[in-house]
Amino acid sequence: RLQLVESGGGSVQAGGSLKLSCVVSGVIRGSLCMAWFRQAPGKMREGVAAIYTGGGSTYYVDSVKGRFTISQDINMLFLQMNSLKPEDTAMYYCAARYPYCSGLYAPIMFDLWGQGTQVTVSS
Repeated sequence: RLQLVESGGGSVQAGGSLKLSCVVSGVIRGSLCMAWFRQAPGKMREGVAAIYTGGGSTYYVDSVKGRFTISQDINMLFLQMNSLKPEDTAMYYCAARYPYCSGLYAPIMFDLWGQGTQVTVSS
């Protein structure tokens, strides 16, 4: 069974940047969908970005388009976050599912999760 561990969260001022990383341990069999979700206090978990490793297709929620970039390299998943805003403040989670994704899926569609990393953006 795959295990996911995130890192890279922290506190930044609005306009700053952070890069989140997620290490995937275990045997990856074929292509899969990997994604970043976030959850702010009192809010539902939200899909931020996803990537299908089989073809490299990427998907983003409208609020981060042009600011965030998801990428993947073998057993690593990244989220480059630029021009951060206070509303980006949340716990960020790495997630994975077999066999693919063709958009941003709901959290219930993912069965592999990391423990989360906190991102705090101050104004």
